[in-house]
Parts: sequence; structure tokens; C-alpha cells
Amino acid sequence: MDRTLTASAQHHASQPHTHGYLRLFAAIAQWQRNARTRHQLAKLDARALADVGISPSERYQELDKPFWR
Repeated sequence: MDRTLTASAQHHASQPHTHGYLRLFAAIAQWQRNARTRHQLAKLDARALADVGISPSERYQELDKPFWR
């Protein structure tokens, strides 16, 4: 009986720690997506920007943001 309670308590104690790693991993993945899409945005010419409905000033505003935003 003690083994079951101890194993269960250890499992629950490690869950918040695991969730922290998952949140960190998700944040890093989002930062990578931000950097990748902004890099692609920087490569677009005026015609491609017009096709997607983004003005040059909107592009510069987006490119000025740090990767974590």
C-alpha cells in the first residue's frame, strides 16, 4: 500500500515540473516560428506584399518586433 501512495505522490509532484518544460518548449517553438515568418516577410517584394494585403509600413512594424513578441 505504501508503494502505491508513494509512487502516486511522486508522479503528482513531478507534473508541475514537466508542464514547465512543455511551456518552455512551446515558447521556443513560437519564437522560431516568429523568426522564420519574419525572415520570409523581409524577402517579399512590393508586389508580393500587395498580394497578401500588407503595406510596407506594416511590414517594417512587424520586422522591428523582437522574436519573442
